[in-house]
This record gives sequence, structure tokens and C-alpha cells, in this order.
Amino acid sequence: MRCRRCHSRAASPAGCGEVLAVLVAVAVTLGAADHPGARLRPAAEIRNVGVVKNRVGLSEGGSATGAVAAGPDGRTRDRLVALLLERGAATAAQLGDELGLSPAAIRRHLDAMLADGDVVTRDAVTRARRRRGRPAKVFRLSDDARSRHGRYRYDSMAAAALRWIAGHGGEAELEAFAAAQVAGLETRCRTAIDGAGADPIARAEALAAALSAEGYAANASTIASGGQLCQHHCPVAHVAAEFPQLCEAETAVISRLIGTHVQRLATIAHGDGVCTTHIPDPRRADAASTVATNVSTDHVTSTVRTDR
Repeated sequence: MRCRRCHSRAASPAGCGEVLAVLVAVAVTLGAADHPGARLRPAAEIRNVGVVKNRVGLSEGGSATGAVAAGPDGRTRDRLVALLLERGAATAAQLGDELGLSPAAIRRHLDAMLADGDVVTRDAVTRARRRRGRPAKVFRLSDDARSRHGRYRYDSMAAAALRWIAGHGGEAELEAFAAAQVAGLETRCRTAIDGAGADPIARAEALAAALSAEGYAANASTIASGGQLCQHHCPVAHVAAEFPQLCEAETAVISRLIGTHVQRLATIAHGDGVCTTHIPDPRRADAASTVATNVSTDHVTSTVRTDR
């Protein structure tokens, strides 16, 4: 049987569109599963003011180095990771020669990665007669670092599948997929916050705990204009950067779970440090639009109302 959209042969009447939807779901799930319980290190989180969370030296995996380090050495670390992925294991001298780095420079990078658990060492195995002194060490990526680096491959597959869905089914099918992707999350979180009562701020606090259990490293706080829900980790950030429908579907879930309209002020996918959602004070509902306007932010992503 041929698919009605792309005229290729499909294994079942469901067609290849549905198969692609399954593939993208698998890709997104595998990418998120690399660190299902990811948490930020509280000591590395500073100057938490308003909607801005500043973080120092953290990669997405919670490591100060990560697969790609932050700062001016990030590109060198990226090349070092790629080289270790390609070669499997190498000595510091081999890595330094390949990257054109001095012994001191390559040792500095490797020591930092060792401290973060991104590389491991073992004695070099050689058939030649060993000279006196300490044996050479070879370095290889740790399993955790390999897992973090591999996540981007799943992201690429998920993004490619979503492009296919967009090209053959359009915006409506993208939105339907995004809604289906967060449906399970909504069900699990609703069960967890059922006893939180009707107050939106109390429900936001319960939701933050439920989202943290899902790996989002979330917290809720009370501010002058109502409440604020912050998520410090996003398992699909790289894909959502191209497909904001994923963020919009998640925002709609937050709105339904809290029981009032909410406003997304910032998202990790957009390049912000934290996904931040504003929850207006229900006692100031008549002034909600003014409150939202007065909240300082660089990027306003979406506003969702479910109380009409």
C-alpha cells in the first residue's frame, strides 16, 4: 500500500506519517532519558533575582565541563570530546599533537574533565619493553559523557522527523504531535497535585515538585504580581528551539494544571537560562494584563487562557 502523502510504500494502512510520529517520539524520549533525574547544583546558582537565574560553569548535564564546556575553552573541549569519540582512547601527548596544544594546555583540559568525571584513565598497554618511570596514561570518555554527547544525535533525528511532519502535514499535525507528547506528563503531574487545593500558587508549588520528579529541576515562588514557576532543565530544548509548538503545548499543560491563565516569560529553547512562567495573582485578576506588561523580560513566548 502506498502512502497518500509521499507515495512511498507503507507497511500498514496507518501510513508513514504515523510511523514518523512514532520515530520522533522515540528520539525525543531517548534524548530526555540520558539524564532523567537531572538537577542543578544549588551552589553554582547565583544572583537569583526576578525571572533571571544565573548559573556558573554548568552544562546541561549538570557538569562544570560537560560534553562542551562553557567559556573561552569551550571550542577546544568540543574538539577534544570529538577526538576521543573518534579514537576511543589516547594519551595526553597524542591528543595534544592532534589538537596543536602544548603539554601544559592539554593537561589543563584533561585535569578539568577528570575532575568532572567526563574522562577516565588507565595505564597504556604497550608491547615494547617499558622504560623506567611511571607508565603513560590513556584517556577515554566516561560512559556519562558519551551518553550526553549522544543525546544530540537523538535531537537531530527528532528534529528531522518533525520537519517531515511539518512538510507533509503542516502546522496542525505539528501541534497535534506536541500535545500528544506532553499528554502523559500532564496525567502524571495531575495525579501528584490533586491534593493541593484550588489556590493557583499552592498548585504551582505542588506542580514544581512533580516536575522536579520528572527531571525538570523546577521550583515555584511568590512574587509581587503573583507566582512564578521556574524550570532549570528542559529535555527537549534543542528540538524546541526549532519547533516552539513543544513549548506552547507544555505551557497549555501548566495552565490547565494550575487552573488559571499563565504567561511564559522565558524559555531555555529560546536561549534563556531558565524556563519561566508567570502566574497572575487571582485576587488581581482584573489587572492581570497590566501586571503581565509590567513584568520585566526580554522574550515573551506565549500566553494561554483556560478560564474562559
